[in-house]
Amino acid sequence: MEKMYPMLFTTWKTYSKEQFLKDLIAGIVVAIIALPLSIALALASGVGPEQGIYTAIVAGFIISFLGGSQVQIAGPTAAFATIVAGIVARNGMDGLAAATILAGIILIIMGLCRFGGLIKYIPFTITTGFTSGIAVTIVIGQLKDFFGVTYPEGMPTIETMEKLKAFLAGIHTFNTDSLIVGLVCLAILIIAPRFTEKIPGSLLAVIGGILMVQLLPLQVNTIGDLYTISNKLPSFHMPQLSFEMIQTALPDAFTIAILAAIESLLSCVVADGMINGKHRSNMELAAQGAGNIASALFGGIPATGAIARTAANVKNGGRTPVAGMIHAVVLVLILIILMPYAAMIPMPAIAAILFMVAYNMCQWRTFTELVKTAPKSDIAVLILTFLLTIVFDLVIAIEIGLLVAVLLFMKRMSDVTEVHSWKYAEDEEEAEREKLRKLSPHINVYEISGPLFFGAADVIGRIAVKDHAKCLILRMRSVPALDSTALNAMTDLYKNCEKRGITLILSHVNQQPMKVMEKAGFAQKVGQENFCENIDRAIKQAEELVH
Repeated sequence: MEKMYPMLFTTWKTYSKEQFLKDLIAGIVVAIIALPLSIALALASGVGPEQGIYTAIVAGFIISFLGGSQVQIAGPTAAFATIVAGIVARNGMDGLAAATILAGIILIIMGLCRFGGLIKYIPFTITTGFTSGIAVTIVIGQLKDFFGVTYPEGMPTIETMEKLKAFLAGIHTFNTDSLIVGLVCLAILIIAPRFTEKIPGSLLAVIGGILMVQLLPLQVNTIGDLYTISNKLPSFHMPQLSFEMIQTALPDAFTIAILAAIESLLSCVVADGMINGKHRSNMELAAQGAGNIASALFGGIPATGAIARTAANVKNGGRTPVAGMIHAVVLVLILIILMPYAAMIPMPAIAAILFMVAYNMCQWRTFTELVKTAPKSDIAVLILTFLLTIVFDLVIAIEIGLLVAVLLFMKRMSDVTEVHSWKYAEDEEEAEREKLRKLSPHINVYEISGPLFFGAADVIGRIAVKDHAKCLILRMRSVPALDSTALNAMTDLYKNCEKRGITLILSHVNQQPMKVMEKAGFAQKVGQENFCENIDRAIKQAEELVH
């Protein structure tokens, strides 16, 4: 069983000065990358820019300290932006803090209950669908700042479709200066990685945007125009929790917890492939829970593993959780020294950064490949989850997506479950020609294949025993699983046979179906002597009974 033991303590046993220097460099680089991203994601989440830094500092440090991955970097991510913005608009910062704390508790419980492995049961089509949907919602939410549009007064702008309607209604307020700054910053983000990997493109875009607004006669909104900037260190704040607030926050808490679990464990899997390592999924969930609780108590927003920052950590030599802890400490220094300058960052530059974040997370190549190659049922789940994420929200998308995926899975499983009778020859000449086995006419043999569960239990009703039969053999070597509904159908079949004086014999019953039959008392009714290890033994048993 997987250990509940932080990876830091494991790597510490063989830690060296050489590795510390690598972790130091990686931590500094990741902090530089995290600075503009944390600010941009905080603004996309409907909170102040410093809230993003607080999250990267507090949650980033704790998740690295307690986490189950060697190289995971945690902080605010794009996946939460739309969800957090909706919570803040409805319930305020206290409502967000309550939901984040509850989500942290749920994550800790998931880790302690060893639920880390359950994430694999969420279909790939659903994760791809909602990830692509979130990318679209981020783009829609940033159209306003990229084009310098002012929303009409009185129009609701909480949900994604409301933002799109407000943007289209206010398109006549379009600002050419904003578009120019946005396009230049977007060009820097696209071109910069081709020339330098050492300096993050997002940092260059921010610097370029600031220089344009300060040196050119451009009328563009900056962060300082819309928000009050603070370089204070995060301080402890306990939200005013009440029973009503907990009731209101609980659905949002489950959404945050599930999304944090999925995102963090996916990031861990990607990181494992990069360093040829193995993470501890349950410890990671517990660490994510602790990090989110601490983030909420110190003014932050929900956090999870960030794949891009984790990859940057690995590429720059980070191999232990120390790199993630250093990244948090460097962000503290940046917060104190450089945060006042964040007021100069133009909003179109933030929008451009988020456009690139959305592009990198949208997985459009994977999406189009699935549409071309996946079965129709999987394509339906993919597109449904994608559209529901955009039109409604992530909660509805995941709930309905999972429900449809489960129903389609059950349909597929029921389609592969079948029962058929052995072929019987009319005469000996046909039997020899077809190479059929010689069998008494008083023995009927039916072969069942596929799982017997509630969705396929009706196949038992297709077994039609001939009037002159004295023994019925059910060959079950291809039945891997049996549930109570199918067992109930088999019990009805047994009672029908008993009334007609027909002996029921079961051949090659696998382990799981046998356990279900024994627990329900079905094996005792049929008789242990009528359970045979193979078809030859079953036929011999039937022939002895017939004669």
